[in-house]
Amino acid sequence: MRRVSAIALAGASLLGATSLGGCSSMSWDMFKSAPPTVQVQLESSPPGADAKTSLGPGCKTPCSVSVPAPDAPFTVAFALPKYQPASIPVNIIKNPGDLTTPASVATDPNPVFAELQPATPPKPVRKPHRPKKPKPAAAAPAAAEPAAGDSPFPDPNAGKR
Repeated sequence: MRRVSAIALAGASLLGATSLGGCSSMSWDMFKSAPPTVQVQLESSPPGADAKTSLGPGCKTPCSVSVPAPDAPFTVAFALPKYQPASIPVNIIKNPGDLTTPASVATDPNPVFAELQPATPPKPVRKPHRPKKPKPAAAAPAAAEPAAGDSPFPDPNAGKR
């Protein structure tokens, strides 16, 4: 029985050593805080536009999205049928904090607002105006044919004598 206990104890110590070995490979990443996120309010006039950040998240206005706080400015693109698209730049403001206040991240502007302009409808293509052809006169009485010297035009030599 002592042998069985000694073998079991040796097996348990080997098992415990391997599990402790797993703890030694623990990463310090678990102690890092998640990257800060910032809440961005998106609005448009008229409402109902599709708003999408250059960071990925988007929604239909009015709405709010949570984006990871970037190190550089980003843009929000607004699109609505029958309106011209708009793109609004957004700046990141990072406050490092101190002993009494935590670090914070904000955006400027917030809310991000876009005034969408109606798309100008294409001008209708107008056909060129063509005058109507005059209707032929009703059967006019037949005139006598002019003589050989008669001309419907005035004689250019008539006044020179």
